[in-house]
Amino acid sequence: MTLTRFMTKNAFRNKRRSLLTVLSISFSLLLLTLMMTIWRSFYIDQGAPESAERLITRHRVSLTIFLPRFYRDKIRALPGVVGVVPMTWFGGRYKDDKPENFFAQFATDPSEYLKIYTDKAVPPEQMEGWQRDRAGAMVDVELAKKHGWKVGDRIVLKGTIFEVNPELTIRAMYTAPRPNNALYFHMTYLEEAVPWYKGQTGFFSTRVASPEAVAQVSREVDEMFRNSPQPTKTESEKAFQLGFVAMLGNVKAFILSICMAVVFAILLVSGNTMAMSIRERVREVALLETLGFTRGTILGLFVGEAVMLSLLGGLLGVLFASGVVQLLTRSPMGVGLTQGMHVTIPTQVVALMIAALVGFVSAFVPAYHASRVNIVEGLRHVG
Repeated sequence: MTLTRFMTKNAFRNKRRSLLTVLSISFSLLLLTLMMTIWRSFYIDQGAPESAERLITRHRVSLTIFLPRFYRDKIRALPGVVGVVPMTWFGGRYKDDKPENFFAQFATDPSEYLKIYTDKAVPPEQMEGWQRDRAGAMVDVELAKKHGWKVGDRIVLKGTIFEVNPELTIRAMYTAPRPNNALYFHMTYLEEAVPWYKGQTGFFSTRVASPEAVAQVSREVDEMFRNSPQPTKTESEKAFQLGFVAMLGNVKAFILSICMAVVFAILLVSGNTMAMSIRERVREVALLETLGFTRGTILGLFVGEAVMLSLLGGLLGVLFASGVVQLLTRSPMGVGLTQGMHVTIPTQVVALMIAALVGFVSAFVPAYHASRVNIVEGLRHVG
């Protein structure tokens, strides 16, 4: 029998305890992997390259306060600006209030929208059809598949913010690097139905010539409207999205505290299991020493058992976390930052490394003491 096989059999000699330990570690690593994935999605991933060239301009006080539409021409005239498109969150209901029927809806200008959001691919004939039809709509391909829509279908939205129920015809479907479950329709349709909305917009999306121009254009836009009745706040698309996250509070500290608590919980579980296992095997250690096993080999066997259990639990936790993230991104409420979220290979490697480190730390001290047991005392031990 090889040392690896001997170590494996000993790790699962008490099957119930080993199974419970693996499940406990897997659940802890599931939470840890989820937290690391959320952290990476919120604060590290930059999204599609095209998004680094986009700016969002909204009212400085609140996103709920509209901006004058004529700001568009002033922003467009700034050096480094490629295009500007007005956007307004419609916030209507489709069929009912069930989560599976929720999706984002925006009123915008079809003539320039796809010049700003160049990462969205639309067949030319569909794009022309959407631009010509004032009651036309463009939807995400994945959203259309979910609801069984096809080009030419009519849908009705029930207004909640605006007192109008748009009757729209799907004229185009787009494919994006990250599906965002969104629908876009003409702002002119909303203007004709809601008189007070005419000449206003929720925010502007601006595309600049290069990512290096983002900071300069942002400052110039806000400086231009600093003393106007409707001052602005301009930021990158990523920063705009993170603004919604910031509304929840100190998310960074929250995620960090959860990660620390998870690692501490894994240490307790693994440490307690290994301590119990080693206490029961004092006589076995003494017997191994009489057969010629060195203290270093015995130490390695015990530590290896703990690392093996931790890695197995970590592997299960990472696999479960990947499934949970996929369900989250495909859920009816999966819009915005959750779209495109996935457990990356570096995240998986870090999670497994943490699992292995926890197994090593939790087993090293009791294993070291066990390897130092005197043969005679060990053979006399009763426990």
